[in-house]
Amino acid sequence: MQPVKMYTTAVCPFCIRAKQILKSKGVEQIDEIRIDADPEERARMMQITGRRTVPQIFIGDTHVGGCDDLIALDGRGGLVPLLNS
Repeated sequence: MQPVKMYTTAVCPFCIRAKQILKSKGVEQIDEIRIDADPEERARMMQITGRRTVPQIFIGDTHVGGCDDLIALDGRGGLVPLLNS
């Protein structure tokens, strides 16, 4: 299974939902990077993704986007193949 990295904050309902979806697909470990606790990580996230909102989800080297993007990817049937590629 591909590694999953997620930029998050402490109180983020979309982050919680994204983690629930990923765990329901068999993801056991998520490398969670808290940008509210580390301004340098926030700047890095914005530079990499061009986005300011959380979560920002990476599966392997693929930037999936936020929670809505994750839900859409799953709806198209692309989440499980990406996780297992």
